[in-house]
Amino acid sequence: MTNRNLEIFVAVAEHGKMSAAAKELFITQSSVSQAIAEIEREYGVRLFDRLSRSLYLTETGKDFLIYAKRALSLHREMEDFLRDTSRTRRIRIGATVTVGTCLISPLASRLRAIDPDLRIEITVANTHELEDMLLHSQLDIGLVEGHISHPDLLVDPAMADDMVLICGKGHPFFGKTDLPIEALAQENLILREHGSGTRAQFEEAMESRSLPINILWECCNSEAILSAVREGHGVSVISRRLVEGAVREGQLWACPLTGVDFSRTFDLVRHKDKLLTDAMASFIDLCKTFEA
Repeated sequence: MTNRNLEIFVAVAEHGKMSAAAKELFITQSSVSQAIAEIEREYGVRLFDRLSRSLYLTETGKDFLIYAKRALSLHREMEDFLRDTSRTRRIRIGATVTVGTCLISPLASRLRAIDPDLRIEITVANTHELEDMLLHSQLDIGLVEGHISHPDLLVDPAMADDMVLICGKGHPFFGKTDLPIEALAQENLILREHGSGTRAQFEEAMESRSLPINILWECCNSEAILSAVREGHGVSVISRRLVEGAVREGQLWACPLTGVDFSRTFDLVRHKDKLLTDAMASFIDLCKTFEA
């Protein structure tokens, strides 16, 4: 049974004549008759009694009219919902913790300046969690610092970054211009949680050199790491972008590690089958031309 058949049935029921229903719906009377006959034949019911060139609803027809009107009303609500959704445009952006801390807010502000009516929804999580959300269409696009390997996800390098050692004022490393990565073998480390791209890159560098990793604190946000390092609980390896302000203020010291390449990129990630909307294209352009 089609939605059009329901509309025809309701029109006939309300007018009591097929000719009047046909006039209202701008179709032929034979089309009206055929639609009613199709419903009755398909379900083996009789919807109208034909008496003296007029139509009267049977008891089945009266009950069916209630359902038909309800179904048509729900269909109109569904169409209204879809139209409203199309007018309320949105973009769902995922950001890893480093990106979420130092980049996503200015990027979102610039995107809103381009398109003030765009609804911008942000999720900050680690790389592993964002990868899963992108695969299940819970995000439109992500900006991540970690490695993405799933074949259904497209990865596009967007901006450069590098990781540095950070320590507090009272630490022996404070003031050093560089340090070998081997110096971290005896240090208490304050690192991100498992699933973080920053942690994965650091652990890979240590393990490839058979260096021990002594994790004292494990934190799921960057501010907790900076606070712990500032208070002297240990050292960390973290994005240079995250510590520039604290270093300028003299609260922390940052220096590169020698013997290891900690340069990297923040990558744009989206599903290969995801339609590239105008909002997504604007966000991509912003990321690739971003200057803090």
